[in-house]
Amino acid sequence: MPTVSAHVAVTLAAHVEHVFGVMGNGNAYFLDALTRQTDARFTPVRHEAGAVVAADAFHRASGRLAAATTTYGAGFTNTLTALAEAVQAHVPLVLVVGDEPTSGPRPWDVDQIAMASAVGARTYTVGRADAAATTVIAVEHALTYRVPTVLAIPYDVATLDTGPVPETPAPRLPAPLAVRGAFADGVVREIAAALSTARRPLLLAGRGAWVADAGAALGTVADVTGALTVTTALGRGIFPRSEFDLGVAGGFGTEGAMELVRQADVAVVVGASLNQFTMRFGDLFAPGCRVFQVDVAPAATHPHVGGYVRGDAAVVAEAILKELDGGASSGWRESVDLTAARRHEPGDGIAADGRLDPRSAAARLGELLPEDRVVVSDGGHFLGWSNMYWPVSSPDRMVMVGTAFQAIGLGFPSVMGAALARPEATVVLTTGDGGGLMALSDLESAVRVAAGRGIAVVWNDGAYSAEMHLYGRKGLAHEPMLIPDVDFAGVATALGAQGVAVRSVEDLEVLTEWRARPESERPFLLLDLRVSGTVVAPFWEEIARASG
Repeated sequence: MPTVSAHVAVTLAAHVEHVFGVMGNGNAYFLDALTRQTDARFTPVRHEAGAVVAADAFHRASGRLAAATTTYGAGFTNTLTALAEAVQAHVPLVLVVGDEPTSGPRPWDVDQIAMASAVGARTYTVGRADAAATTVIAVEHALTYRVPTVLAIPYDVATLDTGPVPETPAPRLPAPLAVRGAFADGVVREIAAALSTARRPLLLAGRGAWVADAGAALGTVADVTGALTVTTALGRGIFPRSEFDLGVAGGFGTEGAMELVRQADVAVVVGASLNQFTMRFGDLFAPGCRVFQVDVAPAATHPHVGGYVRGDAAVVAEAILKELDGGASSGWRESVDLTAARRHEPGDGIAADGRLDPRSAAARLGELLPEDRVVVSDGGHFLGWSNMYWPVSSPDRMVMVGTAFQAIGLGFPSVMGAALARPEATVVLTTGDGGGLMALSDLESAVRVAAGRGIAVVWNDGAYSAEMHLYGRKGLAHEPMLIPDVDFAGVATALGAQGVAVRSVEDLEVLTEWRARPESERPFLLLDLRVSGTVVAPFWEEIARASG
């Protein structure tokens, strides 16, 4: 029967390949229509937050529109942290939810429109006469503004017969933002002139440059000017010439690399917001460095920026190239020892407390993990190890769900989205014991969906280490920061994975054995790293210093 729910499902399925979710009263008819009447694939998760997280990770790993679905009430409220993360990370996805009847709220209903608005997501509510058209509007809104959009189906409307599904127009999307006005043109010329005369030019790119497909143009700018390159954590791998790249700017970078960044006399920042972590709390660039920024934000996003161009990263990069017109290279990048500058601390194998040194584990994992990998990451202190020691080949192979909203507990469901977005790659999750416990319900989902292409690395130190290394130093009570010993390997084994407790670097050789087996014959692998909590990641030392 062509119900309102069917109109939504069929219309949405023309724009998405995968939908992640949990079935409930409010979305049961939508999911029935999606399954029976479309080619879109539904992947069930075990917690509603996981539905949005999996969709979020799917977009970040594929660049395509994402979709999730939950029921109304408690099903919807469970999504709010993940929805807030997706809003702040500018992830285009459509969240299809049930909602209160048009006759008014029931005792268990909440004001879902207000809640979505509070975290920055707009809601479109379908009716009997406009369900397909409203669905297209929600898709267009998500893609145009790069933001999650909630598509609500009132409970008493979901099963109404509304006739055949109509033809709907394709979403109309804006063209890349062009450089507009004489002032902006002048800043482009100023950037080109500054790069042409710089002795130590530097290019810094973020995820915005990747979204705009500016990597090739920026790589040519670097080649022409002899610039060193550096990225944000979410922009890793964007520059074509990795041999001249310093890695991640900020606390995830090495001291040697950051010393070279401070030697730059001209820095051009493209598609990066210059947040406090990238900027090392204001110390990334040395005084006297001329800093230019290219972004789509209305204005420069850091006070150290001296010249700003609003425009699409690729459009502006091409304009800068045109102004450079094949000028002479500075020769800076050929004059420095980048291998030494990028070298990370190898660690001591076993820390003073007898537990595994996380630096040694991270370094060895960087050697053992499959090269064709997508790394997905929860939030927490352990972020330093994967971001410092595990290189990725492009920004869509580093999925950090939680960092925009400063959340933890979104790791395990990220695996599903990345695994379905990149079916040819191995998906490697990095998570802590605190966040891992929060997301434990979707460990089953990760094991089921990723199977022999999935690896989870749990940095298990028995504490909320971010708090321990920040507030523990200030003398606050340690007891609320501690986590009783948890056997993640045992839990994973119970859920059908191969769980391994790792207490030494040698124990990581199990990964070599796992990789040698055919993908179809091996299970999901969880490495329960019993690491020392006494070793502090450099980026967290920066945070601690900035926090006084």
